[in-house]
Amino acid sequence: MRTLSISKLATLLLLLCTITVSAQKLNRTEKKILKSIEANNTEAIQFLKDVVNINSGTMNHEGVKKVGDIFGKAFDEIGFKTNWYDMSEVNRSGHLFAETSGSKGKKLLLIGHLDTVFEADSPFQEFKMINDSIAHAPGGNDMKGGNVIMLYALKALADNGLLKDAQIIAAFTGDEEATGKPLTISRKHLIDAGKRSDIALGFETSTGFNYATVARRGSSDWKVEVTGKRAHSSGIFSERTGAGAIFEMSRILNEFYSKVKGEEYLTFNPGIILGGTQMNYDQQLSKGDVFGKSNVVAQTAVVYGGLRFISEEQKENARAKMRSIVNDNLPQTSAEITFIDSYPAMKPTEGNNNLLNILNQVSLDLKQGNVEAYDPGRRGAADVSFVAEYVDCLDGLGTMGNGAHTPEETVNLNTIEALTKRTAILIYRLINQK
Repeated sequence: MRTLSISKLATLLLLLCTITVSAQKLNRTEKKILKSIEANNTEAIQFLKDVVNINSGTMNHEGVKKVGDIFGKAFDEIGFKTNWYDMSEVNRSGHLFAETSGSKGKKLLLIGHLDTVFEADSPFQEFKMINDSIAHAPGGNDMKGGNVIMLYALKALADNGLLKDAQIIAAFTGDEEATGKPLTISRKHLIDAGKRSDIALGFETSTGFNYATVARRGSSDWKVEVTGKRAHSSGIFSERTGAGAIFEMSRILNEFYSKVKGEEYLTFNPGIILGGTQMNYDQQLSKGDVFGKSNVVAQTAVVYGGLRFISEEQKENARAKMRSIVNDNLPQTSAEITFIDSYPAMKPTEGNNNLLNILNQVSLDLKQGNVEAYDPGRRGAADVSFVAEYVDCLDGLGTMGNGAHTPEETVNLNTIEALTKRTAILIYRLINQK
């Protein structure tokens, strides 16, 4: 009788285990969940169309609340207790939280947001089909579609009586695209919910069936303000007049580019710049106006930008370099840089990767293919990062589409049913996990 070497036997056992894992079947209850999602898919798409056609730009407080009310009613109907937390204290609309109580399995926090980048004066306002599967939809991809996937996955579970004794918190912030400050107020309810949970699932835009997000970069804003000496332009570069505010700002930005950039996952972007003799800048609305003349040395300049990072250490190192550059001024100028925290980083962890493995198995069981970790350098910041310190996290579970944050934003309606199925089975397995 032929015998196998230990190494060959180990290889064979590994192959058999792989085959066993990939061949796992859906149980009877899971098949019922899928049927419920199929039955509700047309309704889900209509729901998405309805909420997309309500403008909920971050600063359209009334619109954000209206979308929140519609989702709140839908969660009430499937047995969740809903609460609206007013955020007028930080000049934002508010947040919707919907919750079930229980002690079975893992305690879940599901995260979405009600606001979009398209304010009330945006020309991009309407859900409009391009073909039989793709629609132009302001905020449909980022992220009202993800909200709908979350809702209809939970509806399928509720319709089959599967949420009894499970703790699930569905959190919809109203200011994800422009967080209210201070964060201690605008993110208090989300962080408190994270501390009461075991796992957080984020429903930001999906990057395809084969990817999910186990790490996201953090986000911080920065502002540089420069003052120079106002004088006739004939005197520029003289000891008395100096370089002026615009040259000093140009120096700072050039040195940011040459001395700070280069680290993996670290990026920074100057989003708006103003400079001249007189200037008005409304930071809240990201608008401003300026007056200046070619024969007058610029007295003032401002730049407002963003910083992205994969860890707190990387963030602080970048800030230190930027401060050093800002403090080394050209003659007769002064400059100051300030930083405004927005989103912490969500680092890749063993717990996050374990969640990815569970999602991967769900995807294989649904015959949707393998799921791998998406490159964090290609994703923006998100609310899930605020709870990453307290729970295992997985994000990118929302809809598929293109052009988020642009007037060309689209959502792929043909993928919603499959993504909702994946979400529902993932939630079902987690709330039944010991």
